[in-house]
Amino acid sequence: MKPIHLISLFLLLALLSCSNPGNETKSLFNGTDLTGWHWDVPAMDSNPDTINPFIVRNGQLVSLGNPGGHLITDEIYMNYHLEVEYRFAGKPGNCGVLVHASTPRALYGMFPASLEVQMEHQNAGDFWCIIEDITTPDMETRRGPREKWGGTEGKLRNIKNLTDSSEKPLGEWNNMVIECVDREIKVWVNGELVNYGYDCTADRGQIAIQAEGSEVEFRKLVLTPIKRLTK
Repeated sequence: MKPIHLISLFLLLALLSCSNPGNETKSLFNGTDLTGWHWDVPAMDSNPDTINPFIVRNGQLVSLGNPGGHLITDEIYMNYHLEVEYRFAGKPGNCGVLVHASTPRALYGMFPASLEVQMEHQNAGDFWCIIEDITTPDMETRRGPREKWGGTEGKLRNIKNLTDSSEKPLGEWNNMVIECVDREIKVWVNGELVNYGYDCTADRGQIAIQAEGSEVEFRKLVLTPIKRLTK
């Protein structure tokens, strides 16, 4: 091989070695199984024959709703754009996507410490503070009296979204985008900005999907890292 060709080859190999696959867009769900996820379902502790509420059906990830629990990514993520497409399969109900999840069963012996982005029918985009907390504009109006705020039992943990008119009719697919950058979180539902918060008490963690009483189908869970310029 000529020297010029060797130099070109070495340059190519160097570029490839510097590339970071972790900065590439990827689907968190492969369409066939739950590789990359693990579940935490308290009912399974006492009865190992308990049905797993998270299944794959017709190429979709399905949360059956019962028994209650969470499907959690094996990896920890920070600074990303997460696009989710979901629908309630039979009747309107409840579910959520948890970001910055960490300590399991930190609240009510069920919920991991996290910031929940609500998917409940007609309330998609609400924030629920689960141990972690966040600040939003006009928060007293949307959360209640300041002295009752918090992320634990008995506290005002729900921060209402900016609009309840963004969801599509039951049975149609909804598109939710969650953008986490540093300690800010923005949420869009079907292209409309429905919530924005800052000064979140966490800036990274696992991503989780709930089983919370209702059957929900997911056909898209795509994560795109957001590169931050270092100082």
